[in-house]
Parts: sequence; structure tokens; C-alpha cells
Amino acid sequence: MPADRLMLLDTASLYFRAFFGIKGEILAPDGTPVNAVRGLLDFIARLVTDYRPTHLVCAWDNDWRPQWRVDLIPSYKAHRVVEEVAGPAPDVEEVPDPLEVQIPVILEVLDALGITVVGADGYEADDVIGTLATGAGMPVDVVTGDRDLFQLVDDEAEVRVLYTARGVGRHERITDDVVVEKYGVHAAQYADMATLRGDASDGLPGVKGIGEKTAATLLQRYGDMPGLLAAAEDPDSDLGPNPRAKILAAADYLAVAPQVVAVARDLDLGDVDTTMPRSPADHDRVLALAERWNLESSMARAVTALSG
Repeated sequence: MPADRLMLLDTASLYFRAFFGIKGEILAPDGTPVNAVRGLLDFIARLVTDYRPTHLVCAWDNDWRPQWRVDLIPSYKAHRVVEEVAGPAPDVEEVPDPLEVQIPVILEVLDALGITVVGADGYEADDVIGTLATGAGMPVDVVTGDRDLFQLVDDEAEVRVLYTARGVGRHERITDDVVVEKYGVHAAQYADMATLRGDASDGLPGVKGIGEKTAATLLQRYGDMPGLLAAAEDPDSDLGPNPRAKILAAADYLAVAPQVVAVARDLDLGDVDTTMPRSPADHDRVLALAERWNLESSMARAVTALSG
């Protein structure tokens, strides 16, 4: 029997990559696009084949922009919000979003395969991953294209990130040494560095005038955000006048940003069965869905990988 290993998939990160990365139209017999569904199944098949996890969870964004994070930093992911329109003009047919229509299919397929999907109301998939990775009691592979999850890397607990920003087939294995090499801070300091640096993709302004290298230098010297803030507030500390002024000017932001950037690790997710299915939960339904949505080859690859 292989040693226990948990694989946590940042599901949206993967199906977005599939949707935007697969060239050409892939359609079901009824004309529904299914490139994201096919791509996600192929990614799962490849990852399971390569890493042979014994436990597998698809983490889900029940709320990709939680209100409590927006209350703390109103700009959080604000640029990603699509404004509601009054509706289509008269005599103009409203065209369904080609990714949105695939989400229910993805959920159907994962359910038929028996792969556990876990979300938490008011929280993002990152928070579900953080909770399941913390204290898992076995090695953990977090699969994501989101650097925010580098904060979960823990060599001692055997938690690493399989970083898919360059593609699932060219992913990087992120350990603490890799984080240090890339950013000059340890993984445990990554969230503080991201808070200081800011992140335009998440609508985090950061501290004006402090970039990634300066943030890393400050954390190397002062350890973490509380240590840095204490140095900024202490007129006798060795913090230079320039960074001190910038830190103090951003006091309001720094009072709330660490809570926004930090991944939750203590959600009440109930009793989650993380065991990877070795055979489909509903074989007949798998066959029916494969035929209905033109997924025969991808579904077959996923079933083979899970059973292997």
C-alpha cells in the first residue's frame, strides 16, 4: 500500500486554466462548450497519475470575494466584479457565458466520479485548502496557480505547492527553499511580504513605495509584521527614516490587510471524507455524462488514473 498523501486542488484555478488554455472549440452534442470540463478531467488524470495521492479533494469557491474581506479592504478583487446590466436589448438574444455554463457540468462529473468537493460559505477555496492542509497528518500537495498559497508551504509538515502558473505539465514544486530562492523570505513570511508589496491581481494596494525586494529585506531583519510595526513605532529602533515613514503612513492598511491576506486554517468543514475514489461513485452516470457532454476520452483517462 502506498503511503498516505493528500492532494488538494484549487479547482477554479485549474478549470480557468483549462478554459483559457485549450485552443479551438470543444462542444457537446447540444452545442454547449465543454473545454473547461475536459481540461479539468485531463489535469486530474495527469496529477493523480504522476503523484499517486491516496486522498483527493477539489476545493471550491463558495464565495470568491467574501464580504468580510471586502469590509476590511474595499478594493479587494473589486476589478474582477462584473457590473450587472439591466438586461439584453429588445430582440437581442442573451448569449450564455461559455465558462459559466460548464460549472454545473463540472460539479456533476466530479460527483459521479466520487471526488469530494468542499466549499465553505463566506470563504474562498484558498481557505478550505488552508484548513485541510493544516494538521492533515500526512504529506500534502496543494495544486494551484495562485501564489497566495505559498504561505501554506511547510517542509516540516510536508506541505508543498504544485504551482501551475506555467501550465500543469510544467508545474513547479514549491518548498520553503524555493520560496527563499524566489523571494528572499521563508514561506511562513510570504503572507506578510505580499501584504507589504501588494497584489494588483487581488486589489491589494500594499504599502506605497515598498516593493518586493524592500519588503523581503524588512522581513529578513524584523521577522514578521508585528516585529516590523513595533520597529516602526519605536523611535529608538534601527529602522531607517524612509521605510519608517512609509510603514507609519500605511498604518490603517496594515491594521487590516494581514487578516485579508492570511488564508484561514480553522474552518469548521464538518466531517470531510478525503479518500480518493478508486472507482466511480456511479459508473452508469459516468458513462451517461461522458456521452451527453462529449467527454468520453477525458472521462476514461480520469477513471483509469483514479483506479491505478
